Parts: sequence; structure tokens; C-alpha cells
Amino acid sequence: MSKQCACKGIRRCLLCEDILNSIPLQKENENEKSELTSDIWYYCMLCGNKAYRENVSHDYHLDSSEFILINGVYVETNFISEEEENLLCQGIDQIPWVDSQSGRRKQDFGPKVNFKKKKIRIDTFQGFPAFSRFIIDRMKSVDKLADFLAVEMCNLEYVPSRGSAIDPHFDDFWLWGERLVTVNLLSHTCYTLSQKDSNVKVLVSLPRRCLCVLAADARYKWMHAIERHHVTSRRLGINIRELTEEFLENGSSWPVGNELLDKAKINFPTNSK
Repeated sequence: MSKQCACKGIRRCLLCEDILNSIPLQKENENEKSELTSDIWYYCMLCGNKAYRENVSHDYHLDSSEFILINGVYVETNFISEEEENLLCQGIDQIPWVDSQSGRRKQDFGPKVNFKKKKIRIDTFQGFPAFSRFIIDRMKSVDKLADFLAVEMCNLEYVPSRGSAIDPHFDDFWLWGERLVTVNLLSHTCYTLSQKDSNVKVLVSLPRRCLCVLAADARYKWMHAIERHHVTSRRLGINIRELTEEFLENGSSWPVGNELLDKAKINFPTNSK
């Protein structure tokens, strides 16, 4: 029987669950059960570093003494306009998609990396799409990102029909730096932050057209995920990464980092699909 998806190992989507004669909503049911047994907290973007048991207004939080302190989450709503979102999506959909695990599709603009062997292939890196350059420029206006040097961009597509999701994980610590940046397009979703051997989950709301930054504790102490039941319609995520200090000036791998940063200034050819 031919495989219709890109899932490997324990990864699953609705396509391979159907091939394996699983109940198509098995993963969804697991998530719903997890929601019932988990200790759910809701991040407040106005407080900036706290999550509360109830998903209510910020004014209510001012009188609440029960919260989880979680440093390093930043969400800016309406980071781009609806017109800019349309232009981005049109540009993205002119570029071929590659099937990825857990029911997603992706477009990678960055080096090819073997994280286990710590090897980087630079020659295939052809820069970022020209239509996305304004995002990187606009990020400079965000205080937390004023010195951010973008070196990798990965566009990810999530759709309910494939059961798209991403399991709890840490992004690589060797190559990718502290700040993980995402621009959320087309629909609302949530990041689910969690820690190993804990039933606590912190839900970070990602409104349509927002910018989200995970750094500090939210980057290094909390894993992040997008659960299947939080994908209710097509969603595109533009994920942008920076380098660790090892690959920056005065770091031991600066020659490689310098070449990557030069490559990041090139406009990726997008004139064919």
C-alpha cells in the first residue's frame, strides 16, 4: 500500500491514520481527553508574562492573585494588514509546497541542516522571497527584535482535512538563536506550551495576522506545539529564525554564519511554480 503522506515514526495525520485503518478522529479524541486531564492556563498578551486559569478579560486579571509566570512570550496583534496578508498568501502559493510530517506542507528558505551531526549545507540556500522582505524590515520596529538578523524562513501550511499539527518540541539550540518569530496568516490558532513530566499547559492565542515571539523561558524551558483541534481552517505560518552566538561575529563558527547572513540578503526566485 502506497504512503500518501510524509509522516515518519510516531508522527500521524488523518491520511496515514486512514491508511492504517485507524479511526480518523483518533488523534482529535486524544487531544480532547488531554484537554480534560491537563491543567490548562491561558496566556494574557496584555499582562505580557502571566497565564491565568480563566480565559477572560485583562481587567479581570488585575484582581487575580493566581497565575503562572512565563517569561519570553510576546504577541503583537495586527502586525500586518489584510491587504498585506493577501499579497503574502498569493506569493506563497506561487511557490511549490513540499509535504511535511503531521499533515503539514512546507517551504524552506535557509540552509540544509543535519542537526544530529551538526552539519550545514549552504550551497542550496537561495535567499528569501522578495514579497516577504517587508516583514523582516517591519520586525526592526519591534523593540524586542531591533537587532534580529533573519537567516532562515520556513512557511508551514496547516489544514483540518489532513489533521495538521505539530507535537510538543524545542527548536534546535545549536544553530537557531533565542528568538523564534512567527507571523500567523489566514486563521486564528494557539500555541500550546508544556513541560516534560507536567500536566500543565499554557495556551497562547495567535490571532490572524499577528506576530509572535518565543524567547527566554518560553524558548528554553517550555516546549511549544500546535494541537490538531486548534486548526479549524487553513492556516499559514511564516517562521523566521536567527543564529546562535556561536555563528555570529566573534563566535567560533562566524565564517559559516557570515556566509549564511549574506545568503539571506538574496531574493529567492519565485517566477515559476
